[in-house]
Amino acid sequence: MLSTLEVFTTVVVGLLVGVEFSVAFVINPILGGLPGDNGLRGRIHGARMLGAVMPFWYIGSLVLGAVWAVAGWHHQGAGLVVIAAGLLMLSVLMSILLLVPINNRTKVWTAESLPEDWKEQMGRWDRFHYVRVGILIAAFALLAAALV
Repeated sequence: MLSTLEVFTTVVVGLLVGVEFSVAFVINPILGGLPGDNGLRGRIHGARMLGAVMPFWYIGSLVLGAVWAVAGWHHQGAGLVVIAAGLLMLSVLMSILLLVPINNRTKVWTAESLPEDWKEQMGRWDRFHYVRVGILIAAFALLAAALV
């Protein structure tokens, strides 16, 4: 049962890393290269769509990591899992405190209601997101290492 939890948690976190990596290094650069405000429209739609799904994925990943840490406390690699769960907690806190407030503003923007500093807000979101992706990659690597 523990090995199923370990693999499932690693896959869920790995998929989360893949999506967030793709947003940072594939989707947003593509959107940034579109003419006019098309890229911004794509980001606004993404904020709405992913904003509805990602909280469950982040919290779910954290819960799975915490359950693995508790259930596997006396097994090899438990320390790695605890650190990974801590990193997942950090990613959730970063999301709530830094990225979600920007997303909440972004998802209600229209062409007529864009704030003057919208580009700066997008840049700030991107920089926070790069850090969060690094944290998620580290958590995933630790979970993968704990499997061995």
